[in-house]
Amino acid sequence: MGKITENYNKLISSLPENVELVAVSKTKSPEEIMEVYQCGHRVFGESKAQELVPKYQQLPKDIKWHMVGHLQSNKVKHIAHFVTMIHSVDSFKLLRTINKEGKKHNRVIDCLLQMHIAEEDTKYGLDLQEAIDILSSEDFKNLQNIRIRGLMCMATFTENSQQVHREFQTLTGYFHTLKERFFKDETAFSERSMGMSNDFPIALKESSTMIRVGSHIFGERPPVKN
Repeated sequence: MGKITENYNKLISSLPENVELVAVSKTKSPEEIMEVYQCGHRVFGESKAQELVPKYQQLPKDIKWHMVGHLQSNKVKHIAHFVTMIHSVDSFKLLRTINKEGKKHNRVIDCLLQMHIAEEDTKYGLDLQEAIDILSSEDFKNLQNIRIRGLMCMATFTENSQQVHREFQTLTGYFHTLKERFFKDETAFSERSMGMSNDFPIALKESSTMIRVGSHIFGERPPVKN
């Protein structure tokens, strides 16, 4: 049994049944992805459209591809015909573009609103009022080719576990606020995508329904060369 298979089996057996694992395969080869695929896993995440497209073309078509990284509006057209879910919707402009491209392919594309909960300024995301403004707008109500499935966030990269707990609690609070106000009767609005390789155990304690894990499965990524 290869190390990737071993890592995957150990992780998947430890997860609660209601939590979906997105295996983050950015920078990983088709062979490495196939090792996880052979374990029966079908949900993979990529953070760049230019890396996702060739993998989609090369790999089995029953893979459900999630876009988990920051997505520029001009890249949506490359992935709109096949992407299963876009986690990183951080503006109404991007949502409108996803809707437009979804319409071209006669698809309704599942999206998560990326919320800013970290104490770091470098992370993308909406604050609660911005999300409310989007969901309250008439323009939003006219978007027929997107479906908001829930929220996504990235916590601060820190050793301070209490801070990470607090930040994930913030996301859960946002989720309940928006669910109550906008999605009360919509069972599809159910996802809280929070937790990565370094902090997913905390995210699970804070009611995450979807974790995005890469290095914990595939091993550490090599350092980026300057």
